[in-house]
Amino acid sequence: MLYRESGSSWWPLLWGPAFAVAGYLVELVTGPASVTLWAVAGLGLTLGAVLWVYGRVRTGSIELTAEEARFGREKLPVAMIEACQDVGAPTGAKVLGGGWSVPKGTTAVPLRLVGGSVVLAWARDPDALLAALRRVVRR
Repeated sequence: MLYRESGSSWWPLLWGPAFAVAGYLVELVTGPASVTLWAVAGLGLTLGAVLWVYGRVRTGSIELTAEEARFGREKLPVAMIEACQDVGAPTGAKVLGGGWSVPKGTTAVPLRLVGGSVVLAWARDPDALLAALRRVVRR
């Protein structure tokens, strides 16, 4: 593994139990409290967070190996990348990973593919991604 970014961490799974405990404590102070109700609410919030985090990890992760680059769910063989330096980003260039634009919080990294087309890779740390790409891309 030459470079890796996770689309999300798993700590948001703690939000559901934290909100449930806070709600239970508020209800306990103001009157009778239902442990079962708040446990079910905490479980529901946690399950929602699991789906959200799993989706973010699947669509927002980056992995670069010597053989392939993966942006979200899209894989690109490194042998198809012709250049990663001094590549301009033309308007309408395809964004790797299947989105309309680069994900929020990331910076576009233009790549010229064999055949001359340009695609937009993306990363939170574009300099580190470019440094890793320079190790495997010949130009």
